[in-house]
Amino acid sequence: MSTKTEKKEKQQLTDADVKRKAVKLVVAHLKRKASTEFMGMDYLQAWLEDMEALLEKEEFDIREYHRMRRQFNDVIESTLDENMRKKLRDSWYSMGKALEKKAKPY
Repeated sequence: MSTKTEKKEKQQLTDADVKRKAVKLVVAHLKRKASTEFMGMDYLQAWLEDMEALLEKEEFDIREYHRMRRQFNDVIESTLDENMRKKLRDSWYSMGKALEKKAKPY
């Protein structure tokens, strides 16, 4: 394959690909935030494991991602540390924005 063909293939992303990459980025940032100890951390770790399993799936079902976002809200509500709750809420907001992303038109 020539490099021009490879570049064209890389550029042709679907909306699902863009959303999946954005959600992966949010989850990566969330893992860094969750490295400290706080009350409710076990709920967050369990949610992160479920989210990683969802990201590993080949198909992209937006309903599953929205369900995970609702579960993430429950995790935030079970967090007692005020500062960590604010950080998690920011990530929750970012995840919503990630799920709204669309592929750029060509």
